[in-house]
Amino acid sequence: MSREPVDKRHEYPIRIGNWLPDDQESIKKWLDDLIKEVEEKYSAEKGCSVKLDGKFMVPRDWLDPLVQEFKDFVDNDATIRMPYTKMFTEVTEKETPIGTPQVQSYHVMFLLVSFIINNWAPRYTLFLLPINAILNWSIGTADGYLAFLNKSANEYWMKVLNKWGVFLKSPLSCYVLNDEPGGWFSESAMANMPDFEKEFICDPTAPHYGFTSWDDFFTRKFRDGVRPVASPDDKNVITNACESGALFLQYEVKLTDDFWVKDQWYSLRDMLNDDPYTSQFVGGIVYQASLYLQNYHRWHSPVDGKVVKAYNIPGTYYSASLNDGKDTRAPDNSQGYLCNVATRAAIFIEADNPSIGLMCLLAVGLVEVSTCEINPNLVSKDGPKTVKKGDEIGSFHFGGSTHCLIFRPGVNLQFEQTVLDSIGILHAKNMKLNSKLATVIR
Repeated sequence: MSREPVDKRHEYPIRIGNWLPDDQESIKKWLDDLIKEVEEKYSAEKGCSVKLDGKFMVPRDWLDPLVQEFKDFVDNDATIRMPYTKMFTEVTEKETPIGTPQVQSYHVMFLLVSFIINNWAPRYTLFLLPINAILNWSIGTADGYLAFLNKSANEYWMKVLNKWGVFLKSPLSCYVLNDEPGGWFSESAMANMPDFEKEFICDPTAPHYGFTSWDDFFTRKFRDGVRPVASPDDKNVITNACESGALFLQYEVKLTDDFWVKDQWYSLRDMLNDDPYTSQFVGGIVYQASLYLQNYHRWHSPVDGKVVKAYNIPGTYYSASLNDGKDTRAPDNSQGYLCNVATRAAIFIEADNPSIGLMCLLAVGLVEVSTCEINPNLVSKDGPKTVKKGDEIGSFHFGGSTHCLIFRPGVNLQFEQTVLDSIGILHAKNMKLNSKLATVIR
């Protein structure tokens, strides 16, 4: 088997999963509207003219307390204030196809973020990653690269995004769950989620289809029987762990590799946080797939076996690879890279089939979509938890993300041709949860 990855890693005609539009003008218009809304809000509330430009300095009492705490950290630490300043000033008019950058300082960024986490739920307008849109150009700068790798800053981002999660889990976020233009049950949205009422547990006669919050809608469950498990009694068949589109398939994965270079090789020590099990996967296989906008966002076991370990790994939120320069598509161009550094969850399963043995599902959060929730019943003091193929084992919150299945060397897998044909971002097709992914060849 060759170490060469099976993918088309550098063909990017669309945004993966449609989390943000590929059209920069659409992002510009949305951001213009957001900035105008915030300017008008604070102008009216504070009785002064507010202009969110490069000269704007946000007063202390304008920010959410958690956001203010984060800003204080940036203000008071020169080693982080410098990259958080320069990642905006590095983005010049010449480098953007849309004119002068809209977000010109971290003061503006923090005010916009403060507004979003207390007031804003994603509408069906392809803007599910609003903070990613705010940072669209800055993420890919040299100083943005430094800023978003900072461990202490990432701890603040975690607090801020968790605060937004409180809003998205509250009834206040239901205002986007309607059939109005831009609503999640609008004609255009439902056209991309055909058979929604038949596939998902919901009540079309109830307000908001019976969902209690935006997050409740996004973590919705399939009705029984909608995604039957392929070959449930055949332990040689591995099933698709998430409703997802195939991205990459790499063989002979190394213990340590240069994941930050253009090819974004997987580096097992970094992916698995140097877990004691890591060495067992050296020379093995990594399969990666990404979740889409309209997808089901829960993870299911791809094999019969026992969960021997499951835990969350803290990491980055807005870090992106610099291999393509100033990347307007971040984090799309960094999918492989992010498996090594982003916030993620690792679930190790000892498969009943000895020809598979120990394998790992790695669920990776991307930007705002950073909450990886492992089912609590998998972590027990009573010993390994038995799972059957197709059992739910965890979920992403506030959207979807990406995931990897990692196999040991010597596991001889024949991936389905439909999977191989879908590898690569250009060709990725959504594959159903619990469908046949690969077969063990003895």
